[in-house]
Amino acid sequence: MSFKVLRTILTTNLTVALVLTINSAAVIAQQSASASAPPAQFGNTIPTPSPRVASDDRYRIGAGDVLDIKVLNKPQFNREGVRVSPRGMIRMPLIKDEIKAACRTEEELEVEITTQLKEYVREPQVTVQIQQYQSEPVAVLGSVRAPSRFLLQRRVRLLELLTFVNGPTDNAGRTIQVVHTGPLTACDFLPSASDPAAENSTDQVDYYNLKDTARGEEKSNPYVRPGDVIWIAAADQVYVIGNVVHPTSIALTEPMTVSRAIAIAGGPALDTKKNEIHIIRQTPGTTEKKEILVDLEAINRHKAEDIVLIGNDIVDVPASGGKRLFRSLVGAVIPNIGTLPVRVIP
Repeated sequence: MSFKVLRTILTTNLTVALVLTINSAAVIAQQSASASAPPAQFGNTIPTPSPRVASDDRYRIGAGDVLDIKVLNKPQFNREGVRVSPRGMIRMPLIKDEIKAACRTEEELEVEITTQLKEYVREPQVTVQIQQYQSEPVAVLGSVRAPSRFLLQRRVRLLELLTFVNGPTDNAGRTIQVVHTGPLTACDFLPSASDPAAENSTDQVDYYNLKDTARGEEKSNPYVRPGDVIWIAAADQVYVIGNVVHPTSIALTEPMTVSRAIAIAGGPALDTKKNEIHIIRQTPGTTEKKEILVDLEAINRHKAEDIVLIGNDIVDVPASGGKRLFRSLVGAVIPNIGTLPVRVIP
């Protein structure tokens, strides 16, 4: 999926933007628990968002944020509605140099201002509060149970963010795509100086294995950045048709062999030609198709290779009296067509 398409999706009428705050985390977690449960592959690996936030997860001040700064018993040093400059800097009375606010937490900025004020105030007591957050929202789209946008008021890792959309759907693919649409800030790791093209790039994309993220592996569970678009594409499908108990389509959420696909379809029915199973495979990028002949009995005896299926493969299980290709294919692709409402086009 192109970056332009992802940007277009962001402008559509999705769920109203949500706000992740420390105080609301427990409430959202309770609502998520009452919603439809995440798929089995997440299992118990999803941590319940906690209202207590580790120091490393605290929100980092960004450009455009509005701060209130107060010095106890020294109102002349108070500043309300201080907007952080695009360069991440602020100014304080009497302090000659600008103070870097971006990438710092409220507590870290308090320490810095306190140090700067000691030249003018004896034992200053400084408090910093963020009054307005100006960071770009983060969107979670695709094959998730509750696509949404979120305004981050603290640092959030990818796995935790997925809990707020109730996890991936049953037909989710195996890859998480994270598109960084927001500009790089001083808080982010900048591209290598040896790669000038990377420095000029406004769009970056990272890919993570969904199962690794679900296990909380650090390399697949990064902190998301303002403006990120998290996209989980639907898994490719394979189709099992013909003389099986339940012709069906199967999402390739994990590697799938032909024998397992047939078993998921209920297994071969009576009078099946088990030694003449056909895999109909379309060559990617073309309309050409080829047939792969499979001997299911030989596979069961470990005398033949159990072929791994790829997206859009059609496994045709023939009966002794002939094939039922089209009819069972329709049943596999649209098994619930009778349940759809009938609408009149005037």
